[in-house]
Amino acid sequence: MKPLQSVAMGLVIVALVARLDGYDLLPDPVGWALVLHGVRRLPNLPWPGAVRFLCWLALVVSVFLWFPAVPDALADTDASLEWAGSLPQVAAVGTVCAALARLAEEAGDRRARAWLRTACTLVVLTGIAPAVVLAAEPGAVGAMLTLGVVTIVLVIVLLFRYAARPWAVPLVDQTSTG
Repeated sequence: MKPLQSVAMGLVIVALVARLDGYDLLPDPVGWALVLHGVRRLPNLPWPGAVRFLCWLALVVSVFLWFPAVPDALADTDASLEWAGSLPQVAAVGTVCAALARLAEEAGDRRARAWLRTACTLVVLTGIAPAVVLAAEPGAVGAMLTLGVVTIVLVIVLLFRYAARPWAVPLVDQTSTG
């Protein structure tokens, strides 16, 4: 599996929810482990320490959030705490998109760079939207959720689409004969 395919599949697991007795049958920590596996294998990844740290942070936070009592307690205490619990994931996805945009730019892949920058911008908007909506316009929750869904779907599609680009494939994969 190519590195970006691993990252994309990990984000699919993170994005999908299949609950049984409050537990997600597609545990986000498994998804984040796939994301980490993929980013570790990316060649010349910009800011590798920051990207890996944020992915690890998202993984650790997702372990706690997997237990239904934790997100329920956060939501019951204050909606902003529930939002704060999602920030490590948002930061990880945004940083991965920014690093990939940089990789594409260095490789001269302008179109990929533009799309990945767009995805990064949408991720940032998704991260700050709850703060604005919760504070000022509670009626816009539907639009905020739609933005989140559109953003993660776009990121996943882009990762699959760019998985075979030379800048996203380790040298070992580039020289293998299929």
